[in-house]
Amino acid sequence: MSLQHEDAGDLARLEQQIRQLREVAAQHNLDVDDEVRLLEDKAVRLREESYRNLTAVERVQLARHPKRPFTLDYIDRTFSDFIELHGDRNYRDDEAIVCGWARLDGRSVMVMGHQKGRDMKENLRRNFGMPHPEGYRKALRLMQQAEKFGQPIITLIDTPGAYPGLGAEERGQAEAIARNLREMARLRVPVVAVVIGEGGSGGALALGVADRVLMLENSVYSVISPEGCAAILWKTATAKDKAAEALKLTADDLSALNVIDGVVPEPMGGAHNDWDATAGALRVALLRHLAELDGINPDERRRQRWRKFEAMGEWVEA
Repeated sequence: MSLQHEDAGDLARLEQQIRQLREVAAQHNLDVDDEVRLLEDKAVRLREESYRNLTAVERVQLARHPKRPFTLDYIDRTFSDFIELHGDRNYRDDEAIVCGWARLDGRSVMVMGHQKGRDMKENLRRNFGMPHPEGYRKALRLMQQAEKFGQPIITLIDTPGAYPGLGAEERGQAEAIARNLREMARLRVPVVAVVIGEGGSGGALALGVADRVLMLENSVYSVISPEGCAAILWKTATAKDKAAEALKLTADDLSALNVIDGVVPEPMGGAHNDWDATAGALRVALLRHLAELDGINPDERRRQRWRKFEAMGEWVEA
C-alpha cells in the first residue's frame, strides 16, 4: 500500500538511514545501539501517525490487501471444532461462502462468511469471494438450522459483491439476496455480523442483517466500490479517491452515522501484520456482544433488530 502523506517519504528515508547506520557499524565494529534506538523510536512514531490519518481510499487498499486474513483464517484462530457444511440442497455447493458449526469459548455457534483465494487457482475456485445465489441459499439453510437448535449465528463479510454473471441472474441472484434479508430480519436467535475486509453492496448485506454489525478497523462497507462510483459520477475511475471520501465507507464514518455498532481494532498497519492479534480482538468483541444479546428476550431482540435497520437513513417528502 502506498500512503498518500508527506510522512510516508520521511518514514522511508528514516528506515533507510537506520539500515545504512547498521551496515556502517557492522563494517567498522562500532557501537551505535543508542543512535539506532532513537531513530527506531522516531520511525515508530511516524508510522503510528501515518496510520492514524489514513484516507478513505487507503482504507480500501488495506481492506483488499492480498495478505489480509480471510474468513477461514479467522475461523481457525477465533473458533474451535469447526465442521464445514456444504450445499444449498437445490443446485450445488458455492465455495465463495463457507458455513459450519463451531465453538466459541466452548459455546456452539453457526459461523459463515465469504471466502476469497490466495492465488489464481483458489480464486477461481472461490469465484474471488463473489457468491452465486446458491451460496446465499446455503447460508440461509444453515441459519435456519441454527434457529432450529437455538444457537447464535456469526457472519464474516468480505466480498466485492454478489456475482453478476448471466447464470447467477438466471438462477435468481436478486431473489436469493432479498430472501436472506427478509429471513435474517425474522430470526429469533442472536446474530452478529462482522465486516472483515470488503463489504460490497447487496452481496455483503445478504449476510449483514444482524443484531450487531461490527467492522474491523480497516474494513470498508459500501453500496458500490470507489472505482464504480467514480466511473458513474465522474466518468473516470481515476476519481476513486474523491468517490471513496464521498461514500463514507470506513468504519469510523459508518460508526458516526450509526450504521454499525462497533469497530474492532487491528494491529498497527493492518490485520495482515498480525493475524493472531486481530483474531484475538475479534474473539473478545464477539463474546462481549453475544453476552449482551443473551440478556434480551428473543421477541424484543427481533424488534430491536428491525428498528435498527428501519431507523437508518434520512429522507424528505417532495
